[in-house]
Amino acid sequence: MSKIINWGIIGCGNVTEVKSGPAYKNTKGFNLKAVMRRDQIKVMDYAQRHSVEKYYTNADTLINDPDIDAVYIATPPDTHKYYAMKVAKAGKPCCIEKPITPTYQEALNINDAFSNKNIPLFVAYYRRSLPRFNKVKQWIDNNYIGDIRHISYNLIRPANKVDLSKIYNWRTDSKIAPGGYFDDLASHAIDLFTFLLGNIKTVSGISTNQQGLYSAKDAITSNWLHENNITGSGTWNFGSYSYTDNAIIYGNKGTISFSVFQDRNIELLSETKKESCFIENPKHIQMHHVENMRDYLMGNAKSHPSTGQTALHTSWVMSEILN
Repeated sequence: MSKIINWGIIGCGNVTEVKSGPAYKNTKGFNLKAVMRRDQIKVMDYAQRHSVEKYYTNADTLINDPDIDAVYIATPPDTHKYYAMKVAKAGKPCCIEKPITPTYQEALNINDAFSNKNIPLFVAYYRRSLPRFNKVKQWIDNNYIGDIRHISYNLIRPANKVDLSKIYNWRTDSKIAPGGYFDDLASHAIDLFTFLLGNIKTVSGISTNQQGLYSAKDAITSNWLHENNITGSGTWNFGSYSYTDNAIIYGNKGTISFSVFQDRNIELLSETKKESCFIENPKHIQMHHVENMRDYLMGNAKSHPSTGQTALHTSWVMSEILN
């Protein structure tokens, strides 16, 4: 790649305002050159506010722009495959928002398209790059809690105002996100757990709609087995009374507990060590993820934590749970 890698973004929604867009713009060696959105007034506004040189209302124009070296797809998941296949055909590196697609088969199609042409493909599972979760991984790798036996996770929260009002929300439309908020949120958790503990070889789940507020699922529970024989269990419910976001990794010599989404301390309790620490996330939470892409594309790193291949595995796990 050239000294400066020019990126284009397809889709300028909320995720690109603070979480990701500024990371592409502010990372040394990257330049946010162009953005695309079908609404001309909104894309002009985004480009002006973020000081982006070019803006388009047609994705093909951005993808085939000779000034654009790589493309970030930040649209809802049901269009990820449509745009990704165009980027693969253009032969440009790509990063896709998570989840990579609504279905495993579509994820497989995308991954094959890029791997067959040896084009780098990344997916925005940025928690793999966050310092707080790398600290958890360090504790595991240092054997502070001994042999890992089990991971337990619960994400429980009440229905929000949009849910209760029954206003349309693509995140709970079964045609776009079959698992509803599970697709959006559990994908982060499951991907993180495979990063920390290894791939999953066996998984099953029960999913249903308890509230009837939307077409997607709102209550999911699952059990799984990692390839290294660590067991796991998870519950996701989006219509309960209180908010819980808690993961516990059990070893034969201690435990590690943390939240996947909340900014709170990560805690280690073992026979030989007790530690509780708070590691703040960056303002632009995808910054470390984007910097790691920069390092890989410029030949300064051998790999990236979140690729099409790792996201494909997460997609398979998700599909097995919802099945």
